[in-house]
Amino acid sequence: MTARRQTITSVTLAAMILAAWATLHVGGIFFYPLPGNVALVVAAVLAQTWLSAGLFIVMHDCIHGSFAPGRPRLNAAVGMVCAALYACFGYRGLAANHHLHHRFPGTADDPDFDARDPRAFVRWYVHFFSGYYTHGQLLRITVAAVAYLLLGASLLNIVVFWAVPALLSSVQLFLFGTWLPHRHDDRAFADHHNARSNGFGWGGSLVTCFHFGGFHHEHHLHPALPWWALPQARKRAL
Repeated sequence: MTARRQTITSVTLAAMILAAWATLHVGGIFFYPLPGNVALVVAAVLAQTWLSAGLFIVMHDCIHGSFAPGRPRLNAAVGMVCAALYACFGYRGLAANHHLHHRFPGTADDPDFDARDPRAFVRWYVHFFSGYYTHGQLLRITVAAVAYLLLGASLLNIVVFWAVPALLSSVQLFLFGTWLPHRHDDRAFADHHNARSNGFGWGGSLVTCFHFGGFHHEHHLHPALPWWALPQARKRAL
């Protein structure tokens, strides 16, 4: 795969994810009167949760430079935009932590890993969540919410169509992209990456975490591959 083709494919898929996310985000916050149709609201929140995870995965590819190989400025620009839209994250802090995760996967030096209890879900999630939260992020979220309110949005719509999907997607990303691939159980890990793939198949892997969990071991073996190329890496290995 050439760098040009990889960039074009990544940009195209990211544009689709971003466009769908922005449509639901703006439409839900500014134009949908709540409570409205409950089934429609639930469907929109679930869709936005999945798309929010997609924003995070695009940002993750930018961190590795796999979004646009050989174009660090483009990777950084897109990564910053996705981090900000997702939950007002600081891109550089996320990148620093993620590089540590790849350098020390599944060890006490891995910021995404809870060495105190590498099987517990809730305690590990709290550790994971607190590792990425900053006061600066809370300030940026507050400023964005106030701006939305001044533009005519209701606080309920902001919570339902932005806060809830962002929180749910954090659980989704943790469950399928961190806890299941890196948790300790009775099986031994294949190598020093201390990671395993979830084995959900192509469709299940896409729905759960944009292939980031379904082919997580492949990601650690080939971090220069974008999310959409991971299933092909598994095929080549087999």
